[in-house]
Amino acid sequence: MREILSKEIGKKIVLLGNEAVCRGAIEAGIDFVSTYPGTPASEIGNIFWQIKEDLKKINPNFHFEFSSNEKVAMEAAAGAAISGFKSLVAMKHFGLNVASDFLCTLMYSGIEGSMVIFVADDPSCWSSAQSEQNTRFYSLMAHIPTLEPSTPQEFKDFTKFAFELSEKFKIPVMIRSTTRASHQSGTVILEKIPNSKSQIPKLVKDSRRFSTMPPRVLEMKRELFEKIEKIKKEIEKLKLNKIFYGDSKEKFGILTSGVSFLYVMEALKKLNLKLPVLKLGFVYPLPERKILRFLKNLKRVLVVEELEPYLEREISILAKKENLKVEILGKGEKIEGGRIWKERKAILPQIGELKPEYVEISISKVLNKKPSFNYQLHLKKFEKIKIPPRPPILCPGCPYWWVINAIKKVVDPQKIIFGGEIGCYMLFSHKVINLQDYLYCMGSSASVAHGISKMTKQKVIAFVGDSSFFHAAIPALINTIFNQSNPLIIVLDNRTTAMTGHQPHPGVGDGQAIKIEDIVRACGVKNVKVIDQVENQKEFEDTIKEFLEKDEVSVIVARHICALLEKKKKT
Repeated sequence: MREILSKEIGKKIVLLGNEAVCRGAIEAGIDFVSTYPGTPASEIGNIFWQIKEDLKKINPNFHFEFSSNEKVAMEAAAGAAISGFKSLVAMKHFGLNVASDFLCTLMYSGIEGSMVIFVADDPSCWSSAQSEQNTRFYSLMAHIPTLEPSTPQEFKDFTKFAFELSEKFKIPVMIRSTTRASHQSGTVILEKIPNSKSQIPKLVKDSRRFSTMPPRVLEMKRELFEKIEKIKKEIEKLKLNKIFYGDSKEKFGILTSGVSFLYVMEALKKLNLKLPVLKLGFVYPLPERKILRFLKNLKRVLVVEELEPYLEREISILAKKENLKVEILGKGEKIEGGRIWKERKAILPQIGELKPEYVEISISKVLNKKPSFNYQLHLKKFEKIKIPPRPPILCPGCPYWWVINAIKKVVDPQKIIFGGEIGCYMLFSHKVINLQDYLYCMGSSASVAHGISKMTKQKVIAFVGDSSFFHAAIPALINTIFNQSNPLIIVLDNRTTAMTGHQPHPGVGDGQAIKIEDIVRACGVKNVKVIDQVENQKEFEDTIKEFLEKDEVSVIVARHICALLEKKKKT
């Protein structure tokens, strides 16, 4: 990992997409990095955590932190940026939901230094239980310039450029990725790492600029729109949006971005075709003149993108506005009379990530050409391979097994509602455990439990992780006390943020560790116990029985170190 700090200009190294973002930020002269761990963006925080002391030798002002949640991480990064520093904040797509309240406001004020927001979506939900999300629609809502790289080299280059654009227009810039793009490996050419600043910036007081109060806030919105129009003109000149010219007797072309571009080029190679392709590096704002130049000589255009048809809708609206007689193909939507209608036949799926063979079949279907393989035969061969399903389950030796065993021993699962949320304990849904009746997002377990217990009078056991507790569960806990419900909340404290790679949290961090039980008592909870469920199983069982009888909220902190972390510390 130290190679990411190499000062050898022109050296080629192999990096993941996420690792290349780190290198790009370092080459841009990064000062401040904040994150809350979430896959597929976790590597960015992990890398800066590992190299932070080495980076301080290059830039003594450098600061890295795992923040308590993504909203706090974004706000902290903004604090550095409005003071004149270069900041990076990284998160997965759900994290942007958490931070969106602040994001939309921040876009109005802008920043003084530069700020890049990295967000990784997870098509097919490989590491995301709650939902499959398309972050690009935040670009439209918040009016945040958004880049979408395809290769590790682009991840590095786009990150550097994002800092330059942010500094020039005093506006945060987002880089949007997906799982396959973030986790692919590729060769990256290293460039110069700058020296540290000779002068340390300070926040210049300017309430007109950084305070979003009416009526000034409406002026700020107008100023944001003006910035976006200037950026739109700027990106028309950039090579980030590139047309690959080809031959097409059928006047058929392809428009794409991100990792989908790689699938398109692979499919064209297999089909032995050289079609016109427009690769967009900027997905908001769009380079409209370049897009129109690409569309005007074509009769049909296939938009290749993952998830909901963001580009397809925007391109269809643009073509309709310019009265172009071009058919836009993709997810099976068309724009007519200002409304979006579903076509009967979609060429590409809206659910799940794309695969190269999907793209190849789509191009073949449009051109009435045979694909390079027999897809039906391929499926039949796959169906013959009897691969037994292997749903994920808790690790052997996981301290959560002692929680499960105690509950199953002293509780009738049919008489209790069990609430889960995001973390290792989401695996309580496994059929051999079956202690999860609902699962939504971080911090939701206790909130939903409150609603259930208030209205149905059913007893609820709500599971909360230790990192989740600091992330989003404290307001939910306060609500159960303020509005008087009686769930039993079991905080599963394994001393780490385990599922994303054993990152620290405020309960175990490098600074002053904050005790979960102290916060619980300060909130007004009377029934609180901290128990090592592995060492004191009988006490844990008796406390569950006792607290389930209470007519007010009760909290058990089940504290025992993650088995994998314990093993790692011993080696």
